[in-house]
Amino acid sequence: MKRYRVILGLVFISTGAFSQSAKDLTQTGRDLYEKNEFMEAILNLNKAIQIDPNYSPAYYLRGNIKDNFEDRHGAMKDYNIAVEKNPKFADAFFARGNVKMKLQDYYGAIADYSSAISINENYIEAYFNRGKAKQFLQAYEDAINDCTKIIQIKPNNIDAYYMRGILRINFGDLKNGCLDLSKAGELGDHKAYESIKEKCNQKNQDSED
Repeated sequence: MKRYRVILGLVFISTGAFSQSAKDLTQTGRDLYEKNEFMEAILNLNKAIQIDPNYSPAYYLRGNIKDNFEDRHGAMKDYNIAVEKNPKFADAFFARGNVKMKLQDYYGAIADYSSAISINENYIEAYFNRGKAKQFLQAYEDAINDCTKIIQIKPNNIDAYYMRGILRINFGDLKNGCLDLSKAGELGDHKAYESIKEKCNQKNQDSED
């Protein structure tokens, strides 16, 4: 009878181990990731993917961990699968855009940020990073438009005012650029005042004429 109970207990333990869903394992992976226990997190995510190869959040989170280890191409592969499994996965498009930015594929990054925005039109981080990518390509006017969109969504976004200020100055609109920097400073961005000292206190401000 005792032997029977031991065997029965082992069956229950085994059943419990296999009854974890891909969602449960991914949540465990996420918890471990947040504790910086990255390798344990990956092992749980691998199990999640084995159980359900179509569970896109597991690929997404594993991609985040790989990106954290600067495994850019490995992260890209996981993000590719995540968006393939779920074409409406805005965060996966955003994350893949970030990897492309790090690889200096600015056009590819812009495409991914645009996909994220098409899914979530209020995705502030995607507008911001798309603006940065456009800045690298010297597409200042388009980048300015992204900053303006952020400010429409969140009127006191310090980073958007600061970046729009720099972009406007680079684009030749010194007056409005300096006003944006002033607004960023007013909202608490100390470096905005450093930029004002450097860029705005010139004798010849043609834009004010």
